[in-house]
Amino acid sequence: MFSFMALEDHIGDICRKARIQTKTSMEEAIAVAAVDEASLHAFETDGMEASSVNVVALAELLELDVAKAERIAGGWEPASVDLNLWQELRMVTTSEGFEVNSFLVWDEQSRVAALFDTGWFADDIFKLIDDHDLDLQHLFITHMHGDHVAAIGPVRKRCSGVRLHSNSEHAPKDQRVAAGESVLVGTLTVKAQLTPGHASDGVTYVVSGWSGDAPMVAVVGDAIFAGSMGKDFDTPQLAQQKIREEILSLPLDTLVCPGHGPLTTVAEEKENNPFFP
Repeated sequence: MFSFMALEDHIGDICRKARIQTKTSMEEAIAVAAVDEASLHAFETDGMEASSVNVVALAELLELDVAKAERIAGGWEPASVDLNLWQELRMVTTSEGFEVNSFLVWDEQSRVAALFDTGWFADDIFKLIDDHDLDLQHLFITHMHGDHVAAIGPVRKRCSGVRLHSNSEHAPKDQRVAAGESVLVGTLTVKAQLTPGHASDGVTYVVSGWSGDAPMVAVVGDAIFAGSMGKDFDTPQLAQQKIREEILSLPLDTLVCPGHGPLTTVAEEKENNPFFP
């Protein structure tokens, strides 16, 4: 079972995020990109052909890694991932105008399961639970943005005993995660690592203890995407710092599971993500 999906952000998206995060004006960007305003706008919003934009000069201005930005512009994508390495891990993608990923994991022997975010709809999640006779005991929320928790009501109604884990300031005290806290899901261990930035309540959950010595899995929400990162126009330095400390510090073979776009690894992101020189 291989995972294939287009990048969440094209090179234009990346440059737009970086331009706003570095507080670079359109006028400055236009000057170094060597295109007119309409062309730069099209590049940022629609991902028009990068060949008309001086990506090297623009990336340098926007404090992106130039070589990595060129790689993205040239069509880089992370290597496809064989999910059969992880027993048992499933990615569920739902769409309501745009796609969002949620992840279901379970212990093979006990059938105890945990869900990471709900996505827009829970129908496919419920089918997996029924097909594999699972006991969903935990619901881990990476952040409380609507697309990630839209189906929280149906999940909690269907699985009334599920325990919620969230870093939202509005969550009851017994549902709040703590940095470094570990929760057992059968023989699997889920560790919470706080990654604020894109969302103030952002959490990355690191899952270890897989059979066959499969690599760790980091469910990152919108902190980082394959080749990009979640937008943070207020505290971008904090977001990048937390990604470096809590995600990119993990072993290189760690599977990174973003809330949007394809699966990736720590190695892929350290080698190719232009936000991290």
